[in-house]
Amino acid sequence: MKTKVFLTIDTEFSIGGAFRAPAALQPIGAQNVLCTVGQRSEGLGTLLHTFAAHGLQATFFVETMQTAYFGDAPMGDIAKQLAAAGHDVQLHLHPVWTYFDHPDWQSRLAQVQPNDDLHGRSVEQLVAWMQRGIDTFARWGLPAPVALRTGNLMVDRNVYRAMAQVGLKVASNIARAVFDPAEAALRFNAGIHHIEGVVELPVLTYADLQLGARTHRKVLTITGSSLAEARCLLDRAHAGGAPSVVLLTHCHEFVKGDMRGALAADKVNQRRLQDICRYLQDNGDRFEVTTMDRMVNSPVQGMPAADPLFSVPPPLAVMRMVQNKLNELNLV
Repeated sequence: MKTKVFLTIDTEFSIGGAFRAPAALQPIGAQNVLCTVGQRSEGLGTLLHTFAAHGLQATFFVETMQTAYFGDAPMGDIAKQLAAAGHDVQLHLHPVWTYFDHPDWQSRLAQVQPNDDLHGRSVEQLVAWMQRGIDTFARWGLPAPVALRTGNLMVDRNVYRAMAQVGLKVASNIARAVFDPAEAALRFNAGIHHIEGVVELPVLTYADLQLGARTHRKVLTITGSSLAEARCLLDRAHAGGAPSVVLLTHCHEFVKGDMRGALAADKVNQRRLQDICRYLQDNGDRFEVTTMDRMVNSPVQGMPAADPLFSVPPPLAVMRMVQNKLNELNLV
């Protein structure tokens, strides 16, 4: 059986320090996604070009709450571009943007701090926010989303209860190395799971180093995982009978520098993306690159045994850390 692989991109604007220094800084819009250097989009443009070159489709989780500040047009234009390119466009929510619903948001900072948590909320509040996102898709002229990724991958069982109420049938909300849910029943490392009537596909959490009695965990990303680690994890997941592997990235991971000023292409991360896509293309007998929307009517398959934690050999982790440090210093 082929292992399903989901290439997922959180597509979002940035608060850009506006809550920290409201008089001096403003949120960053389309540049946080396009990441234009000269006349070239090194962020979204790199992703779209790479996927097209390898004949792969990805799922872009597009954030909608930023319309409270930017209005519909900036992200709506991007979402329509993604759909026109044949990619899967789904819902991403950062409720912190609703702070801009208040015209006096700058002065309000002295009394009420912005909050981006999606866990610990009532079902009613979550339903309202999700419906707000669905309504934004409608204004953009796009099909209603069927999948959700929560901001910061914060989640609890109420998130799934709310999803079921608004018709969101697929989720990729869990990434234990980013946010470990309080409820033990939600602590999945990978696989395909059924929660409150919703199909959950966690971002792959894996182990890279053993620090004394403590196992260090990471999620599978472009910035945080080398090509060697990604290939190792894909191979081990397939050999272990894992039904799925979910990779997470962001458009801004493919540039370095100041989003408001001097930017440069991050060639290391761009090569990692290209090489991972090539590896998946060359190993189509073992891996099926697919999208979240196709999971709506798929049978639920759980991980074998007890949701194992896949790992990479420590030398691969050390090599990645060295490469990332050299990249940070602009030496590679």
